[in-house]
Amino acid sequence: MKLSRRHFLGATGIVLSSPLMDALITPLSRWASPLCLKAAQAPAAENASQVTFVDIAEQAGLTVPNVWGGLKSKKYIVESKGSGLAFFDYDQDGWLDIYLTNGVRFEETYKAGEAPICHLYKNNRNGTFTDVTEKSGLARTGWQTGVCVGDYDNDGWDDLFCCYWGHNVLWKNNGNGTFTDVTKQAGLYEERVRWGSGCTWIDYDRDGNLDLFVCNYIELDIKKVPTPGQTGYCQWKGIPVVCGPRGLPGAMNILYHNNGDGTFTDVSEPSGILKPGPRYSITAVSYDFDNDNWPDICVAVDSEPSIMFKNKHDGTFEDIAVMAGVAYNEDGQEQAGMGLGVADYDLDGWLDIFRTHFQDDTCILYHNNQDGTWTDTTFISGIGVNTKYVSWGAGFMDYDNDGWPDIFYVTGHVYPEVESFPLLGVFRSSRIVYRNLGNGKFKDISASLGPGVTDKWSSRGSAYGDFDNDGDIDVLVLNMNDRPSLIRNDGGNKNNWISIKLLGTKCNRTAVGTRVRVTVGDRTQMDEVHTGYSVMSQSDLRLHFGLGQARKIDVIEVKWPTLVLEKKDGKPTEVPQIERFTNIDVNQILTIKEGSGIIKREKPAA
Repeated sequence: MKLSRRHFLGATGIVLSSPLMDALITPLSRWASPLCLKAAQAPAAENASQVTFVDIAEQAGLTVPNVWGGLKSKKYIVESKGSGLAFFDYDQDGWLDIYLTNGVRFEETYKAGEAPICHLYKNNRNGTFTDVTEKSGLARTGWQTGVCVGDYDNDGWDDLFCCYWGHNVLWKNNGNGTFTDVTKQAGLYEERVRWGSGCTWIDYDRDGNLDLFVCNYIELDIKKVPTPGQTGYCQWKGIPVVCGPRGLPGAMNILYHNNGDGTFTDVSEPSGILKPGPRYSITAVSYDFDNDNWPDICVAVDSEPSIMFKNKHDGTFEDIAVMAGVAYNEDGQEQAGMGLGVADYDLDGWLDIFRTHFQDDTCILYHNNQDGTWTDTTFISGIGVNTKYVSWGAGFMDYDNDGWPDIFYVTGHVYPEVESFPLLGVFRSSRIVYRNLGNGKFKDISASLGPGVTDKWSSRGSAYGDFDNDGDIDVLVLNMNDRPSLIRNDGGNKNNWISIKLLGTKCNRTAVGTRVRVTVGDRTQMDEVHTGYSVMSQSDLRLHFGLGQARKIDVIEVKWPTLVLEKKDGKPTEVPQIERFTNIDVNQILTIKEGSGIIKREKPAA
């Protein structure tokens, strides 16, 4: 029997945290110098301790608690999975607002007007938020799981798609602080109950209209689910717990094509999205992973092989995850895929992938090999040191603005029963931050970053963005059956930065799929406008780049996803739509409009 790294960790319960132990279980062929363990050194000019994260949710007015199933025990898996949230500027005033999902409890009967609802908070631009849920029309009760933001009708106002265990909802932003449920008229309503989880907006055919990919997790009928402890799939380390996902039927994902008239058509079958079959899909993100100018789709799948849909440029997709090396870990084992973060962490011009997993397993880092494949670099990069937590929402964020994308993710157990068995795990746990050392290595510096990181919660969704417009990235976290965390970054703006808001004209208005490259000296960073991220969540649509001590940006290059074809040698040939801006001042928020250049420059808030 092959003893995999994952099974070894799970069977022993040991946390392998030293370079020596990493070396013992990492194939020697994966080390650059197999006989010498090298300690990665951070650049001398950088000091990780300059940054402190502080949770200011209560003083900011974010005090309404999340409600999500039982407190001490849970009967059904929907009570354990949790949900996401969103940072998004719903009123287009240049300041990030907050949307929080919510659920209910099976054992409670709610009187009219007393049931938990989702919440929208307006940013007051002074570090506080006002609950505007009732005025907005978004007050709805139900098991709302995932959320993604995009301007589906290109009217200049970002709309909200919300996944549910029940019926998904498309909220049209009316541009006056209110939203309208247009699910049925848009063709997105289904009579059947489904468990939508993550979602992502994507213009997969590059026609200028945002299409929609929706993950579905489980075909859940609670009348047919065994009780905790009844079967082998309803136990964890001998403890009776909720059943699943194994033993329950997986669900099929959906791709909707935007018809350009406010309606959508389900193209899941002709597009090839259904070919992988039922999966326990949780989170999806869309990026151009192979640098062919067409957006692909990466899906984190729980307890089964994850998915990588390659865009074939003709309206169809092919799942290449196995051949590409991102379906399993390096041992050929499936993992409990939860959250996704994407970035070019080594600045080689190709997008890499970070994925979170369950307790007794490591999160995973895939390095893009620039040929349509990825390599599992979990241990040689230094992130394979944490195995004792259930890990959820994740993102690459340059927390100290040194120009290298770092990793931030949140944790929290799914079984509250573990509180009675402390040797088996912890229900509430801290956040994890890996600092990018700039040489392909990362270092866990969580303990040095303050209470916003070290405080313990059972968290799920996380979103990343500069809510106070002071030039560094903050974090919004959903905590199960508790208030949210708004984690302010104090000190990240001691280094320089640039933030870029993109507005499409010929391409989709949200500019999803637009790629930006920022060059300072011999270093070029790259990112794309994306929706859906982390776990079932939405981060800031603005792109943020740390610049270290650089005083000027040499070049900002914007490649719009607009599809323009010209005939060359009698054949239609794509002409890249690129705008370049040179000699740009640092420490400002730029708004760039397709075809019009930089239309606004804003200095950071005091």
